[in-house]
Amino acid sequence: ELKKLNHSILVNFLDLIDILIKAPDSTKRTEKLEDLNLLFIHMHHLINEFRPHQARETLRVMMERQKKERAQISKNFETHLNKVKELIQTSLQSLPEDFSFDSKSLVKTELLQASQHHNGYDMETEPCDQLDRMMCDIVDGMG
Repeated sequence: ELKKLNHSILVNFLDLIDILIKAPDSTKRTEKLEDLNLLFIHMHHLINEFRPHQARETLRVMMERQKKERAQISKNFETHLNKVKELIQTSLQSLPEDFSFDSKSLVKTELLQASQHHNGYDMETEPCDQLDRMMCDIVDGMG
């Protein structure tokens, strides 16, 4: 339909040029201008009817591209996850069997079970997290 309108516009334009060459003051010139104006209005209307179809197609193509990108990202993530698992497995296998801990790095279990009254502080009047208190004691023990 648009091709037909385009062809009609071209033919009418050539007719208008022919009329302008032969008789520029003729009434046929006005008729051809009105015909061209009407053809452009029809073409504009057809183009506007096509816009929803164009928008749907554009959206479909965009969503397919996003789907491919997400699949690629997922594949890359899975590859990296497998590499990390292999690295952890290799690290665990390379650990010696008789692994001993440094006694300074161990946290005393008594600190975790500390009462609300510790080192003269009353937990109700001075609220302090037990983990904060435990970290302070560890740092004090290092110095």
